[in-house]
Amino acid sequence: MSFTEGRFLRAVTLVAAVVGAVGAIVFVLRVGHRNKSIILVAMFVIWDVAPFVGLLLAHRASRLWASTSRMALYWVTLLVTLASLAIYGVVALGPPRPKPASWFLIVPVVSWLLIAAVLRIAARARRTY
Repeated sequence: MSFTEGRFLRAVTLVAAVVGAVGAIVFVLRVGHRNKSIILVAMFVIWDVAPFVGLLLAHRASRLWASTSRMALYWVTLLVTLASLAIYGVVALGPPRPKPASWFLIVPVVSWLLIAAVLRIAARARRTY
């Protein structure tokens, strides 16, 4: 991948992470708008935004990483953003569900596991070459 392509992909994934964080906030507030506990809603917002903050911090640190690790970070950022927003969108905008909050608890856990797995594999692959 050329330097210009890498910079473009980096910019796209940074924007995607920010859009993912904002979208997560919007969907959490939409689903939790009737909840009387502001603290509970705030905790859900923090929980659902956390993977995107982690990705943004990883992007900041990735300037010193090998290109394969950076590429893995870019792709996992896109995957986490698209999957999270798709799931949150279906839950928030689709038909009423009996326990919509469970999706807002599970998706961040799966996102963290996916991020950790992809970056671990990328780091290990870099060492074997």
